[in-house]
Amino acid sequence: MTDKRETLDYQTFGRAVRELAQTIADDGYEPDLILSIARGGVFVAGGLAYALDCKNIHLVNVEFYTGVNSTLEMPVMLAPVPQAIDFSAKKVLIADDVADTGKTLELVHTFCLSHVAEVRSAVIYEKSHSLVKCEYVWKRTDDWINFPWSTEPPVVRRGNQVLDA
Repeated sequence: MTDKRETLDYQTFGRAVRELAQTIADDGYEPDLILSIARGGVFVAGGLAYALDCKNIHLVNVEFYTGVNSTLEMPVMLAPVPQAIDFSAKKVLIADDVADTGKTLELVHTFCLSHVAEVRSAVIYEKSHSLVKCEYVWKRTDDWINFPWSTEPPVVRRGNQVLDA
């Protein structure tokens, strides 16, 4: 990772998802369901689902990052883990915001492999050192990415007002 940072704003994110969806459509891939990797993948999956007219969305919670440049040794799926039967014989598109180390995508991809007809991955960003090379990538970079949904601190409730932390 470089010390450089790329900042993605919501407007550019919207364009990125549409361009990513167009790449998937141009490739002829029509997923039966989109599997979102929470949390960042939720935004990507929602946008792709609308753009690709795919109404079947599932979510898997995976914990790996514990902070900037801080991870668990290996990613772990958190409960509730999707039922493999939900993916049986379907074409699945895994959606996430970034393929950084690729360990999270690898875990989810492996989980799907023995149950699905076909599995492909789509991300906004892919880093050169990622273990997984995604079929669909909007941009490749080794910079740290500031996503619009994770750059502001969580809001907290103080009295009767909701304020930034």
